[in-house]
Amino acid sequence: MNDVEANDARQTPGPSAKSKGPGMILVAVYALFSLSAGARALYQILAKFDEAPVSFVLSGVAAAIYVYATISLARKGIGAYWSAVWAILIELVGVVAVGIFSYVRPDMFPLASVWSHFGSGYGYVPLVLPIIGLLWLYRNRPGRRAPSAS
Repeated sequence: MNDVEANDARQTPGPSAKSKGPGMILVAVYALFSLSAGARALYQILAKFDEAPVSFVLSGVAAAIYVYATISLARKGIGAYWSAVWAILIELVGVVAVGIFSYVRPDMFPLASVWSHFGSGYGYVPLVLPIIGLLWLYRNRPGRRAPSAS
C-alpha cells in the first residue's frame, strides 16, 4: 500500500459515510418525518386551512425541509454534505423559533404545527432530530480522520 492509499484508508469517507450504518437510520427517520409532516400539512391545508393558517403553512415548510434534508443525507458528495448541514441548521433554527413563538403568541397557533411547542405533538423528536443530525454530520465531516486501528 503506497502513502496515498494509506492516507485514504485512515480517513473516513466523510460525505459518503453519512448515509451508511447508523446514518441509514437517520435517513429513515428523516424520510418518515417527511411523510408524516407532509401528509399532515397537506390534509390541514386542504381541509382546515381557515382554522390555523400559520400552523399549517409552517407544517408545510417543515415537511419541505425534511424532504430536502432526507435527500441531502442520502446522497453522496461534498455538495450533498453541505446541503444537509444547511438544511438541518435551518430546521433547528425553525423548530426553536417556532417553538418559542408558539408559547409567546399562542393565539396564532390554535392548532399545532409540526414545530409548535418544540415538536411536543411528535414527542419532541423535531427538536432532538436536528441536533442528532448535526452531530452525525460533524462526526462524518469531510477530511475527518478515522480513529487508528491499534
